[in-house]
Amino acid sequence: MLIDDVHIKISAGNGGKGAVAFNSNLKALGPTGASGGKGGDVFAVGVSDVSALKQFRYKKEFGAKDGGVGQGQLRDGRRGDDLVLKLPVGTEVHNLTNGTETSVEKIGERILLARGGIGGRGNFHFRSSRNTSPLQSQGGRPGETFELHLELRLIADIGFVGLPNAGKSSMLNALTNARSKVADYPFTTLEPNLGAYYELTIADIPGLIEGSSSGKGLGTKFLRHIERTRILFHFVSAESGDPKGDYKLVRKELGAHGKELLKKPEYLFLSKSDLADEATRKAKLAVLKKLNPNAATVSVKDALSMKNMEALLNKIKSSK
Repeated sequence: MLIDDVHIKISAGNGGKGAVAFNSNLKALGPTGASGGKGGDVFAVGVSDVSALKQFRYKKEFGAKDGGVGQGQLRDGRRGDDLVLKLPVGTEVHNLTNGTETSVEKIGERILLARGGIGGRGNFHFRSSRNTSPLQSQGGRPGETFELHLELRLIADIGFVGLPNAGKSSMLNALTNARSKVADYPFTTLEPNLGAYYELTIADIPGLIEGSSSGKGLGTKFLRHIERTRILFHFVSAESGDPKGDYKLVRKELGAHGKELLKKPEYLFLSKSDLADEATRKAKLAVLKKLNPNAATVSVKDALSMKNMEALLNKIKSSK
């Protein structure tokens, strides 16, 4: 199960309090109380694992370590350990406490989410000519605490879209090392799947139905994953009795979710073309060519159409 939308609470570490202490060496005088350590920060780091948000499924609160208390003999408190949260590339971080937003765009990218509190000063820092034996010190500052909404929007070069059971997962498996579940019934794919074709990242988006943009079926949960794909591959099954209607239905739901989705470059395919006889295949392809002049047939069992698909992907790869 892909976890792609969670709420969590994060807390940076509190600063350690300063110490009140005096020189313990023989015949030595003066204050030696040191400062407390800084509290640990909370960072996000980008990872390629799209399932990384599953760590937040049950545990909702996370905190960095507090800074250590200052010691005598000018020994500052230990700095608190930072907390690093691994977030999938494409995660949008909405800070519900202060209203700020950021996103994880690259693998290895490190983003500061919450800053730890500074440590309090020890009595050594309060010494003066008039106060040679200060008894005052400071407590540490509290670390920042925030409520976060984490929302994953997959970043991919190509997004496979279409109605349920249009052959998208089979095509992903044939082109990449993905192992998407495939079966002869609708809604086999219940979560986005990723595959890599050389340098291209391909996302198989679960099938859309009428009303998806308003939450019906799998709803907007997966429509948002299409937003950050660069190119759309739209699949219409050769088994469809109304290929034109199927195409327009999916386009309607895309547009209802966001008009910018309709502006993305789109390639149209009559999928599962091996399941239709030649006359039916030609008739349905002609219908799709009126919608997109570059429409083509494709089938994982047709070596020629797969070579054409690979040639198209190589062309897209070379143009990146």
